[in-house]
Amino acid sequence: MKTRKLGRTGPEVSAIGLGCMGMSGAYGPSDRAESVATIHAALDAGVTLLDTGDFYGMGHNELLLAEALRGRPRDSYRLSVKFGAQRGPGGDWLGFDGRPAAVKTSLAYSLNRLGVDHIDIYRPARLDPNVPIEDTVGAIADMVRAGYVRHIGLSEVGAETLRRACAIHPIVDLQIEYSLISRGLEDKILPAARELGIAVTAYGVLSRGLIGGHYDATKVLPGDHRFMGPRFQKGAVEANLGLVEALRTIADARGVSVAQIAIAWVMAQGDDIVPVVGARSRERLAEALGSTQATLSADDLAAIERAVPKGAAVGDRYPAVQMAMLDSER
Repeated sequence: MKTRKLGRTGPEVSAIGLGCMGMSGAYGPSDRAESVATIHAALDAGVTLLDTGDFYGMGHNELLLAEALRGRPRDSYRLSVKFGAQRGPGGDWLGFDGRPAAVKTSLAYSLNRLGVDHIDIYRPARLDPNVPIEDTVGAIADMVRAGYVRHIGLSEVGAETLRRACAIHPIVDLQIEYSLISRGLEDKILPAARELGIAVTAYGVLSRGLIGGHYDATKVLPGDHRFMGPRFQKGAVEANLGLVEALRTIADARGVSVAQIAIAWVMAQGDDIVPVVGARSRERLAEALGSTQATLSADDLAAIERAVPKGAAVGDRYPAVQMAMLDSER
């Protein structure tokens, strides 16, 4: 497994990370045994970056990771944990809490659920509009000095927020959606991150499976939140799947899958970018890992750009209410 460094001050991690959200109900019911087996397969293949959030399944995901990591040396993996999203018992979203007391309380619960004595990269899931980013980052910095956190990351924030946060404490990475059909960060956020020495951990590299080459609306499971997304609505999804077929032509000519070429495209945008793939099965994990061997030439990249030009997707990446909450979209 190749490695990439998270920013100027962060750790070396595998060139591809495993996002575990889908193992806790986000895309419908999941198989716990297969989830654990997938995490084990990722670790055995050299994946060292595991991404979770304390609100994924309201703690379910952290407990799942704890089970899968039991017996593994603590220095053999890096835990990236998001916090701050507030949810009700019915799974509804209630907002975000970035207050210093909430930072430390959330961390205490995560450490206990995960069964570890420190988190490698700790980050607020979103910017709390009612709390200065300096206060939130300052509280995490307190936890760094206390030894409970090793590094600080951010998620879905804009260039100005990145600069304000870096004035308080080094930020090693920005977790943000980035794919062939989600390229909004390229204009201002990515240049600012590079100026500040901040890596990007890219989630949604397959746009929640939409551009992975396997999406079938007739097989979506109950509880799959993707049906709420604008890109999956009638009219939009057909147009977006047309982009996938254009991409498939290029992938077939290269002898790789659509998912592999989409992930490889993200990796080709810079050594400071680490794709985080949300594989829920060993089969999908193996396919994703194959992307690390797919080197794209300048001609390949040009062909991909022609097939899926910037801004070609129909629909925003989140519903309007959630888009309005994103500091990265301001």
